Amino acid sequence: MTATIVTIFTLVYLGMILGGLPLLQLDRTGVALLGAIALIGLDAVSLPQAVAAVHLPTVILLFSFMVVSAQMRLGGFYGWATRGMAALPLSPPQLLGLLIVMAGALSAVFSNDIVCLAMAPVLVQACLQRRLNPVPFLLGLACAANIGSAATLIGNPQNILIGQTLRLSFSGYLLQAIVPVLLGLAACWAIIVWQSRGDWAGTAPVLPATEQRSDEPPLDRWQSAKGLAVAAVLLGLFLFSPLPQAQLALTGAGLLLMSRKLHSARMLGLVDWEVLVLFAGLFVVNHALQSTGLPAEAVSWLAAQGVRLSEPWTLFGTTFALSNLISNVPAVMLLLPVASHELAGSMLALVSTLAGNLLIVGSIANILVVDAAARHGVRIDWRRHARTGVPVTLATLLICAAVFALRF
Repeated sequence: MTATIVTIFTLVYLGMILGGLPLLQLDRTGVALLGAIALIGLDAVSLPQAVAAVHLPTVILLFSFMVVSAQMRLGGFYGWATRGMAALPLSPPQLLGLLIVMAGALSAVFSNDIVCLAMAPVLVQACLQRRLNPVPFLLGLACAANIGSAATLIGNPQNILIGQTLRLSFSGYLLQAIVPVLLGLAACWAIIVWQSRGDWAGTAPVLPATEQRSDEPPLDRWQSAKGLAVAAVLLGLFLFSPLPQAQLALTGAGLLLMSRKLHSARMLGLVDWEVLVLFAGLFVVNHALQSTGLPAEAVSWLAAQGVRLSEPWTLFGTTFALSNLISNVPAVMLLLPVASHELAGSMLALVSTLAGNLLIVGSIANILVVDAAARHGVRIDWRRHARTGVPVTLATLLICAAVFALRF
């Protein structure tokens, strides 16, 4: 049975690398789900074992904050904030700076993917109306959302997984992450401003009024205030209360679902179910491989060769490489068993998130921004993204490494 498990695991992670499997209409989520189904169907993992393998607190916390973020989007908060920011009489570098701060702050609390999904279309239209080149601002949005989401243990899926699995202190992680994140946002702004000097003017035609409308709902002050209030209370409890975070977040999501105006179908329609299924599938696949004992043997063999994955700098480099090879969530799942150093959890969270800016496929937030731009006639290919993403990634990782070196 070990050979069967290894074969399925290999195929699943090949799918993580390729984004699917040849000849099959599967994306990464489909590959992970099919792998879990195959393991259960072949009795390599029993159904009770598969259920036990799914780390429920992680899934619950992730789901709950997706609901909170959906509340903010349906309340029109993201679109209202983006339009208000773009209307300010600021120079392009100043506008970019404000955008980076806002995107980073929102992504630290709400899902960075939903923040980009909601803000990108409005940002494109605002830039075209002001006859500004939207590309630097869109790249700033994507990079800042990724960097900002690294600030907390609820900013993105992999951080939620790390925080819940390693039982990290929410406030303790925030104190460790805030300096590299703030410096990373500043570096992101400086790099984009330097690259865009003299190239702020837009060349695309201004869209007709009929095409300038966004799918974003208008601002509903009450619904937005409800979402902000629940998020603020949850943050306060996470920082100062010993109560279980998953239970608190689920209660908050339940309160928001009890609405007389926003139908639950609309709220749940904005939940990223594919991410939840991806997590469940990978939990089962990784559990099956761990049960064979092979990962422990591989780690011991590498240690005998002088490569100790538990050592900080080896973990740093391995996290960066795997995050760009197989995506950050699968990379984190593979590396969590060797995250034994006292700063390993923080390093794993920061590096796996910051690595997402390197290429378009490095994070869902990048893909969402590029797709939104394309729908409005603004093209950002992989070369243009890499021109900004590569230096931003290297700069933020260098900052992160320097901060960790001081702590060691």
